Amino acid sequence: MTFPRLIIITFSLLCFGMFFSPEAEALTRIKLSNLSYQDCPEEYEGGLLSGSSRNASCFLVTGQAKNPSGKMIYDADVYGRIYDANGNPVLQNRTRVGSISEVPPGVSDFSLRISVPANQPTPLQLEQFKASGFSSSVSPRVRY
Repeated sequence: MTFPRLIIITFSLLCFGMFFSPEAEALTRIKLSNLSYQDCPEEYEGGLLSGSSRNASCFLVTGQAKNPSGKMIYDADVYGRIYDANGNPVLQNRTRVGSISEVPPGVSDFSLRISVPANQPTPLQLEQFKASGFSSSVSPRVRY
């Protein structure tokens, strides 16, 4: 293959890729509101341990998620700060508190489970919660 021919083929492939490539999947920010928490139902209780094998308390964080994209959002990571009654952080050195598997367009309810060391006093304070995800799944899904 001659050099000019190689340049023409390369240029053609680049042009084709620019005009016929799939739509990029952008990160979508999701606003979380009306946050609250409650003790986990009995079916979630039992067998809870914190990272250091100490007893833990189970709570469900609930609220509403506003997806402005018009598309279903998958695997949305939820970030926030959780403090105990004394203002001490509940989740040391991390702000990711969980994920929401699917967030439909518009406003929808969500809940996620958290484990808190049993020695941290309540009420908990939920602050700076936000979420973000993609319009296609980023986790591999195994189908049987």
